Amino acid sequence: MEEEINTLEDAQEIALGVWDQVQVFALNLLRPWNAYQVAIIVGLVVVAHVLSRLFGPRLHDWMRAREGWPKWRMRFLVLIHRRLRLIFFVLLSWPAVWIMREVTWPSRSYLLFIVAQLALAWLIIAIVTRLITNGVIRSAVRYVGWTWVTLSILDLTDEAQSLLESAAIEIGEMRLSLWVILQGIAVIMLLMYGARFISGTTSARIRSNKEISPSMQVLAIKLLQVVLYGAAFFIGLKAVGVDLTGLAVLSGAIGVGLGFGLQKVVSNLVSGVILLLDRSIKPGDVISLGETFGWINSLGARYVSITTRDGKEYLIPNEDLITGQVVNWSHSNDYVRLDIYFGTAYADDPHEVRRIAIEASQKVERVLSFKKPVCHIVGFGDSSVDYILRFWISDPTGGLTNIRGNVYLALWDAFKENGISIPFPQREVRLLGNDPEPPGSELPTAASVKD
Repeated sequence: MEEEINTLEDAQEIALGVWDQVQVFALNLLRPWNAYQVAIIVGLVVVAHVLSRLFGPRLHDWMRAREGWPKWRMRFLVLIHRRLRLIFFVLLSWPAVWIMREVTWPSRSYLLFIVAQLALAWLIIAIVTRLITNGVIRSAVRYVGWTWVTLSILDLTDEAQSLLESAAIEIGEMRLSLWVILQGIAVIMLLMYGARFISGTTSARIRSNKEISPSMQVLAIKLLQVVLYGAAFFIGLKAVGVDLTGLAVLSGAIGVGLGFGLQKVVSNLVSGVILLLDRSIKPGDVISLGETFGWINSLGARYVSITTRDGKEYLIPNEDLITGQVVNWSHSNDYVRLDIYFGTAYADDPHEVRRIAIEASQKVERVLSFKKPVCHIVGFGDSSVDYILRFWISDPTGGLTNIRGNVYLALWDAFKENGISIPFPQREVRLLGNDPEPPGSELPTAASVKD
């Protein structure tokens, strides 16, 4: 309790000290030369605003005429266009500072010099942070940089640090202040950005290595990301002085709770590792799972992305691929055999039908020629002789229904050209009247149906 009271007293004392400095600064503004500097700053802001409104539309029209320029150059021009007012203010403020120092005493241009420093620092930070691609990280770094530069130029870093250190909580023997939290966030973000850069460059090299299988590439990239991001997090905490042993009990309790609450998530994670290790499926494989048929787009930590021929993307949990029956059309090779059934009339020579069917299927694009199609009789039906035609393809990602349809069309054209008929069931319906039947015949009760 006493420590909390002392902390509050320290915070109040720091806040009062900062308030006193603000009051002194406000009183100094009432002095003649400080008022002159404020008037000069306001005038420079107005002139910069007028110049930005004058040259802004011209710059915008000139940018629209620069078609075909690299994307990075256009983004830099957009940044210049958005910060045009600040750029003009920086270009005007520093000559004003130099003129003031030459004409009068340096102390009479002190306020103008501070404002010029702030404007230049804000402009540099805005340009440098544009190199960060992530929007959230870019905004966070930009605002933190502006705050830190402002406090440094105004010489308020010690007071701000003391105020942030006074706002703290104690967990056991560990004291966690707001200053430590902000330091940890900054260090962790910097290390995470470095880990992301290393992970991206290393992943590109792993993917370009053709000697590593696709599944092992995904596994290596996932393990690398876990190691790099985990190391960045714990190194960041250790760098700012956080005692990691104090978090052991808390992390253990959280781990037990997560273990019970996230059983399915953990099961999918483990199943994903198993899929990558046994290499039963890999990116690019064509698989069937229930009613879903498509090729694997990517292997994730929790699910597998499957893209179908109609453009739908299914996210199948890894556990379903482990426990369910999966048909991998391209597990060991890309060759797939397809079967189609058809029938011809009894009057047609079955030897000729088989020959014509094989020749017709060989003329269809995507049907392999070195794995020759075969045609067999599978039965004598009620209206036709039934056949099965088997052929091979090597690109199941191109679709199965369309190739079957093309083979059926080829059979139709070949049969029509060679006079082979495809029968269909025909039935004759005879309606009986009230005429007496000859002796020995039985009168049906309604109608007779003759095949």
